[in-house]
Amino acid sequence: MLDKYSPFHMAARACGDYFRLSRGLGVFEQITVIAHSLSWTLGLILTQVLFDAVAASTVYTNFWYIGTPLAILVLITIFQQVISGASDFLFVKASYNNMAKFMMRLQYKLSKLAAIKFEDTDFLNDIDRSKNCISNQVLGMFAYVCLRGITYYFVLFASIAVYLFYLSPLLGLVILMAFIPAVFGQIARVKLFSNLEDEVAALRRKNDYYKQAVTSKRLFNETRILGAYIYFKNLFIETLTLINKKTWKTEKKAFLMRLILNLVSIIGLVVSIILLFQATISGDISIGAFAAIFAVLSQIFSIMQDAVSDSLSKGSRYLGQVKNYYRLMDIEETKKEDGIFDIDKGVEVFDVSFSYPNRSDLAIKEVSLSIKKGETLAIVGKNGSGKTTLVRLLIGLYSPDKGIVRVAGLDTQKVNSKSIFKGVSAIFQNFQRYKMTLEKNVCISDTKKPVKKEEIIKVLDYTEFNYNNINLDTMLSPEFDGIDLSGGQWQRLSISRGIYRKSDFMVLDEPTSSIDPLEETKLYNQFRNISKDKTVVIVTHRLGLAKLADRIVVMENGKIDSIGTHTELIEKEGVYAYMYNLQAESFKSTLSKI
Repeated sequence: MLDKYSPFHMAARACGDYFRLSRGLGVFEQITVIAHSLSWTLGLILTQVLFDAVAASTVYTNFWYIGTPLAILVLITIFQQVISGASDFLFVKASYNNMAKFMMRLQYKLSKLAAIKFEDTDFLNDIDRSKNCISNQVLGMFAYVCLRGITYYFVLFASIAVYLFYLSPLLGLVILMAFIPAVFGQIARVKLFSNLEDEVAALRRKNDYYKQAVTSKRLFNETRILGAYIYFKNLFIETLTLINKKTWKTEKKAFLMRLILNLVSIIGLVVSIILLFQATISGDISIGAFAAIFAVLSQIFSIMQDAVSDSLSKGSRYLGQVKNYYRLMDIEETKKEDGIFDIDKGVEVFDVSFSYPNRSDLAIKEVSLSIKKGETLAIVGKNGSGKTTLVRLLIGLYSPDKGIVRVAGLDTQKVNSKSIFKGVSAIFQNFQRYKMTLEKNVCISDTKKPVKKEEIIKVLDYTEFNYNNINLDTMLSPEFDGIDLSGGQWQRLSISRGIYRKSDFMVLDEPTSSIDPLEETKLYNQFRNISKDKTVVIVTHRLGLAKLADRIVVMENGKIDSIGTHTELIEKEGVYAYMYNLQAESFKSTLSKI
């Protein structure tokens, strides 16, 4: 049984996708390709007829005896040029259409996979390979090469081989003997380029990041200020050099294989010419057949060389990337059941442990917690204590390795995230700055409900968003002839986005880091009024804000160190009291200097 990702399976799958996505356009394009290939054999036969007619002609021969095959041959030549251009045009059109469809399929697939997979470096490399495969039209070109091998080269060589075998069995066999070893030689090249793709995928991702560090708007300013431009430039050159070195090494091996394949084709051509002369001298074929075959023999071998050394070579080169794409598309999606979100059941965590992919240490260790409906819970702790990871478990973004998490009565390991997210609103520290209008930046959090401008303005007012002579239709992106906002304004906008979304369970993970503490306290006091009927979890480093919560969870090394109200935790004089007093002293010191 052939491997699921063998060249034959990949070829069949890519061709099937090409036809399904391009619909009738792809079928019509292949019909033109078949017509083009058959025209070659028809032209060869008519060339023989023409030369035989010329050889047998006399001064009294009717003009139409010679003129008819000549006229048809001219028409076939014109037809070949027209049909070749038409097939190329149809392929380009189908390829561009398919590229967008392939990318949509990939994005849809990624949306169905567990969020934890995006923490896996190997998986990110697979995504990078797959995107390159689509955006560089590798997948479409691979399908094109495979289809061309069947509908053009196979039909062409099969029809010519039948014609030559009819004239002389040895002529047909020589072409096959020259062609078949070359095909198997090219198949051997597949492993070379598959291994190359595996080696350079991670390097390419690093190289892209280093390039962004010195060119992208998001990273450029800081890179320049830090004086790190040369540093990142050197890293970019270093990784690019390594990629080129590995590619060149593979290309050299591929060149040697190609050289050998060309020699095989040349030997086949020489032997064919010798046999052609012998067949003519012995009277096995006519002078017209000799002239016709001799005239196109070099073209036949040139086409064969193109088929083997170019098209099949491209196919072997593309196969590694195509294989990565289909492996990603074949990742099994976790099938979970639907459920009904009922916040009356609160949020429950039982003996939960969790680790990130390719990590042996646990990020969360044997945590148990219960949050009641309408309760506001603050989660605090040092950096790396597990706060954000715990929050992602609480909203069902990640599933635990051990234990149970129930969000509004829904087990996150059994119920799909779509059912859970219906009742959840989350504002993360690394929020998105969508390159859209102010209005769309708010209402994107709940696209299913009708847009009401007065409601958008209301939530923006709650967060004291400063309009600064802009309105809801203002584009928030200089790249699209709009404007940019300050960090604090963007953060207020992200909070407005979270409030706008209708939800029973809201999570805020360091959502106000760009807002000064005084404004932040004011904002949270306003937020308490807005969220009084919601179940809320706040993750913050600013412990003064934790006092607003009904209870405070203190995280330490992935475990819950303590739980209680602000007063209870201060009286315990533990980790929370130490952190709170330290921040209070720092804040007093800052105020005294103002």
